[in-house]
Amino acid sequence: MADPAIYRPAPGSIPESPGVYRFRDPDGRVVYVGKAKSLRQRLNSYFADFAGLHPRTQTMLTTAASVDWTVVGNEVEALQLEYSWIKEFDPRFNVKYRDDKSYPFLAVTMGEDFPRVQVLRGAKRKGTRYFGPYSHAWAIRETVDLLLRVFPVRTCSAGVFKRAGQIGRPCLLGYIDKCSAPCVGRVTPEEHRALAEDFCDFMAGNTGRFVKRLEHEMRDAAAVEEYERAARLRDDVQALQRALEKQTVVLGDGTDCDVIALAEDPLEAAVQVFYVRGGRIRGQRGWVVDKVEETTPGELVEQFLLQMYGEATIPREILVPARPPDETALAELLSEQRGSRVDLRVPQRGDKKSLMETVERNAKESLAQHKLRRASDLTTRSRALQEIADALDLDQVPLRIECYDVSHIQGENVVASMVVFEDGLVRKSEYRRFSIRSGEGDVASIYEVICRRFKRYLEERVATGELDADDGVREPAVGTPIDPETGRPRKFAYPPNLVVVDGGPAQAAAARRALDELGVDDVAVCGLAKRLEEVWLPGDDQPVILPRSSEGLYLLQRVRDEAHRFAITYHRSKRSKPLRESALDQVPGLGPARRQALLRHFGSVKRLREASAEEIQAVPGIGPATAEAIVAALRGQSPSPAGQGS
Repeated sequence: MADPAIYRPAPGSIPESPGVYRFRDPDGRVVYVGKAKSLRQRLNSYFADFAGLHPRTQTMLTTAASVDWTVVGNEVEALQLEYSWIKEFDPRFNVKYRDDKSYPFLAVTMGEDFPRVQVLRGAKRKGTRYFGPYSHAWAIRETVDLLLRVFPVRTCSAGVFKRAGQIGRPCLLGYIDKCSAPCVGRVTPEEHRALAEDFCDFMAGNTGRFVKRLEHEMRDAAAVEEYERAARLRDDVQALQRALEKQTVVLGDGTDCDVIALAEDPLEAAVQVFYVRGGRIRGQRGWVVDKVEETTPGELVEQFLLQMYGEATIPREILVPARPPDETALAELLSEQRGSRVDLRVPQRGDKKSLMETVERNAKESLAQHKLRRASDLTTRSRALQEIADALDLDQVPLRIECYDVSHIQGENVVASMVVFEDGLVRKSEYRRFSIRSGEGDVASIYEVICRRFKRYLEERVATGELDADDGVREPAVGTPIDPETGRPRKFAYPPNLVVVDGGPAQAAAARRALDELGVDDVAVCGLAKRLEEVWLPGDDQPVILPRSSEGLYLLQRVRDEAHRFAITYHRSKRSKPLRESALDQVPGLGPARRQALLRHFGSVKRLREASAEEIQAVPGIGPATAEAIVAALRGQSPSPAGQGS
């Protein structure tokens, strides 16, 4: 590992101009490419305070052995050069977007003498028009099958096309009128190309004129009593309408835009794009990215736009979830590539905002599915547990991990959660939640919840004879203790191998102190700080930094995030409970029906509070004793003895 101070450029040698810089490893390979409005300011930030940098940036600097730069004229040129170098060198520390699946496109090979319609994946080919991408290949084939009635374009391979021309007989599609059979000369090359161009126009969103033309021809055929032709044209119109129904209308006619949304966590991000052409969703595509360094949503958007539109078709408008840092320069670069103006917008209201929310939900689902696929692999889970054991210097892999998190708002309604992972998988039946009594901050709350959980654990062991109540002599346990009344495992009888707390060194120390006071010395403890994903061991001055690509760090993050989710869910339910309750709920014998009757009669709780017991008794079903109890409950008094006894 290199010392960044060794290859730091000499003071004053870095220009203040905009440019692009490269960090290289000892073998000369480019490990990171970046751009800057001021090269001096940006590069000095890497070398000024190494300890204050993000751990992932520190890793990049110690991996590198040299840095060089190229000065450019403006920010647009910097963006262009940065994209070119990232594409050329594929640096390991730059953000790389990878498809979460291989998406198929509908392609029309307009560069051939007889254009062909087909399904293609992978790299784009010159002279071919692409539509999509689509979620599934069968979705394309259904659409093509409907459109070939109206636009009978060739779909066969080069070999089939050549063989049909040699024998002078078309394939089956030619006989059923789903191909114009240019192979045998039924149409000229010009006529076939016109069909292909009409097919492309329809797929590009210019649909109205084709439907209107067919409807006009159908009426003309019916007027001259050519009913068979009119029936065929009617079926063609219906085929076009069914093809249009498969593409959801989301925006106004003529709207062409790409809608981009993000879902991220500290380690990964998922990107989803919906392609809207002519106001209809023509396809979608997704990517998943490892976040090598700490990046903002705007920076992720900028990197994504550069990589996505390096070779792809650029629409007039791109809707993004956050503004890129160099928005003006990026919009100018995209406009140059498109040949006309490109607008980058963050939708704030209306249909575009609603569509953005839909795309964001898809991004969140994509990230969740990616995590699920990653967590469900047995080999990956085993490697993650071993990496945790190695990093924390445990005697054995932590087959059972418990994680604790505290949730509150300014010290109100303080709750804690306990989630359990066994063999790297969630064990929701073992989840527990706690209402915190101390309310003296996160550290005290962690101490309280660990004490309460492990006191119950020790009580269960005493009850089952595993632990002697007098002298604390432990006996070997056989299996999981079973509750004789329910036949189920006792709630807190099964100890974890590792306790993870959401927080830094203070929280980890509080958990360790609680265990030590209870005499529990066979359970490891660590804290996971969310800001930098640092793992803290009790009593250590420095955190344990797991590698960025570590499956162990990924598993710890999943455990911590699940505890956070579970704690927030409980906190919200507890916080909203007073809003659902009223003083009437505490009145004995007053059920939901009579509460509703009271509110209907008086109109509000305020008027009911001002009413006398006699006025309340006027409501059907309310007797003297109940009326007295209602008055006492609403006015904060105790019911009179007479009222209680009557």
